[in-house]
Amino acid sequence: MFKKVKVDERTREYVEKRVGKIGKVLKKILQCEVEIDMDKKGKFRAEIMVQAPRKLYRSEEISESIEGAVDVAVEEIIGQISKSKDRLKELRERGARSIKKRVVLDKNARF
Repeated sequence: MFKKVKVDERTREYVEKRVGKIGKVLKKILQCEVEIDMDKKGKFRAEIMVQAPRKLYRSEEISESIEGAVDVAVEEIIGQISKSKDRLKELRERGARSIKKRVVLDKNARF
């Protein structure tokens, strides 16, 4: 989880809390990996990978602080998930409209 970085318990809890927000948006998570390390310039890099049953979401962010990098990376993952959900919903609705147009009803049918 943390490479070349020593963190205190408060920071670890903060990262776990922020990554836990992903579980509220995406119900079926197979695996979630968080990697935080420091580059040569002294900036922190946070990489988050979330594996769902049919999709892999990945985000990487570089920032001055661990908290800032994790915040932006988590928000990016949540954006990817909501975009994917919206797309699937739209495709389902479009398919339903397409089927509805093709259905031919008998004139003698009662409603």
